[in-house]
Amino acid sequence: MSKKAIVLLSGGLDSTTALYQAKSEGYEVYALTFLYGQKHDKELECAKNIAIKAGAKAHKIINIPLNSWDGCSLTDTKMEIEDGDINRTDIPDTYVPARNMVFLSIAASYADAMEITDIFIGVSEVDYSGYIDCRETFIKAMENAINEGTVLGVEQGKHITIHAPFMHMSKADEIKLGVSLGVDYGDTWSCYRGGDEPCGTCDSCLLRAAAFEAAGCKDPLTNK
Repeated sequence: MSKKAIVLLSGGLDSTTALYQAKSEGYEVYALTFLYGQKHDKELECAKNIAIKAGAKAHKIINIPLNSWDGCSLTDTKMEIEDGDINRTDIPDTYVPARNMVFLSIAASYADAMEITDIFIGVSEVDYSGYIDCRETFIKAMENAINEGTVLGVEQGKHITIHAPFMHMSKADEIKLGVSLGVDYGDTWSCYRGGDEPCGTCDSCLLRAAAFEAAGCKDPLTNK
């Protein structure tokens, strides 16, 4: 019987690398992508293509309207996405409240239904834009909660593991790893603003550009 893993796949750099990491470890991949009220669908289209190209066993797109409340510039149409600052110490307004908590909860439900004990997520404490739901303490707490709230964890005594393989890895090292795993980063999208080309000035674009430069690689989206 093949190993199975659920991978949270946004279509961005981190989640795509996590998918390829899961594949390299011999997992049959079940990808989950979320429509949560984003202002553009660039990552969604990338996720669809990546799931097919990577040979995912299944790819589910889940609609969760996190734009039902205000306060996040990624989902609130009344807010503009500000230019980024990779040296910021505060939480940016692109933070989607408890997004990873919601996503991992849905992944836990899917895991419980499919009897899958491994979940991959591409978060990191090193290059994480100040998002509090990317910290290791949060991931460990979610793993504990999932195992206390699922049939797999309680009744069957099987431990559901949340894999965050890049938790202590810089984005530059992650890119080097991804290249070695065969990731085509031209298939991914990071820009918060959408559009035909990356804006180059939002937090995500700035972090991505710095990472490719540090990795000594050209970004196929910008050729820089």
